[in-house]
Amino acid sequence: MTKLILNRRRFLSTAAVTGAALASPAYLRRSYAAGGEVNIWTYNDFVPTAFKEQFESETGIKVNVRLVDDQGKQFNLLAAEAPNPTVDIMTVAGHRFLQFIDNKLLAPLDTDRLSNWGNINPTFSESDWSTINGNKWGAPILSGMEVLAYNTDLVDAEEAKSWDVLFSEKYKQKTAYIIQDMMSIIMLKLGYDGNMVAYMDDPEKAAAIVEEAKQFLIEKKPYVRKYYDGGAEIQQMFVNQDIALGHSWNGPAAALINDGFPLAMTIPREGSYGFVYTYNIANNAPNADNAYTFLDAILASPEIGASMTKASGFISTYKGATEYLSDLEKKSTSFTDEELSNLQFFRAEANEMKYGLLDPAVEAIKAA
Repeated sequence: MTKLILNRRRFLSTAAVTGAALASPAYLRRSYAAGGEVNIWTYNDFVPTAFKEQFESETGIKVNVRLVDDQGKQFNLLAAEAPNPTVDIMTVAGHRFLQFIDNKLLAPLDTDRLSNWGNINPTFSESDWSTINGNKWGAPILSGMEVLAYNTDLVDAEEAKSWDVLFSEKYKQKTAYIIQDMMSIIMLKLGYDGNMVAYMDDPEKAAAIVEEAKQFLIEKKPYVRKYYDGGAEIQQMFVNQDIALGHSWNGPAAALINDGFPLAMTIPREGSYGFVYTYNIANNAPNADNAYTFLDAILASPEIGASMTKASGFISTYKGATEYLSDLEKKSTSFTDEELSNLQFFRAEANEMKYGLLDPAVEAIKAA
């Protein structure tokens, strides 16, 4: 265990050094000392340390990072501060855009102010989900998916081909998952549309499906060791061998794999969901000009995108970022064609109805 922790520190240190060597775009070298600050709410490792230090040094803009671990918590915090937020840039997943937009918490993104917008792969920057009401609302930075991660010393790859393994007697009290994310997967496992788009005109059926998924997870509650919230938490549970397998985002799992931990991940045959993280500017952001300066800088080169992947484990949306990854890093961020055929992306059209049903269901599962 000590060896793993030391390796992880070495890995993060190496990633930071690599970032320092690579994250030197001409954009930053030309920038003037603007001064002031920019306040960012984001996930752990989404702002590379070397990039942050260089950006602050070359622009004079202080970067204040507040870590978040849940989209719902971030929404509630931002809503509480509206209409005068303290934050400038948030990290919102594309499938949660509508909730933030409808509550006037995001400002439309002016891509004309981002000279490096073209460095994003158009698969992400120009996709249907990225444009709402004729506007862009975020700069895609990293993509990920919900996976089944497992300790290869304890779990056989064949067992991990189905989500059923999470609820088996063999691994009772050796599993973990995020309840809200798991609800969508369970609906998919039960043969329903976990995005709930298919039930937008039939709210009674939608409610019945959520109830069925809720009852399933209540029934299976004795099998789970812990409901967790953030990536660092499940990493630590794996390291401590508190769990043998669990539902995870691919980023935290990939980081452990790159660190040499005996972990693998898969997209089970019942299916799963993918998502895209974006950087967004808050409506009435107190430092909007500095926010655009930061966004343009972090989009400046594929090396920066690669350093974000190295640190977070999520897949970069930048063109050419994979060229700066090692073979192991490439392997930990790729899946077989068979696995990818089981993947679909989260969609936002039914979010108001979906999360209106899911949020109280999650609380009921916790309380059961």
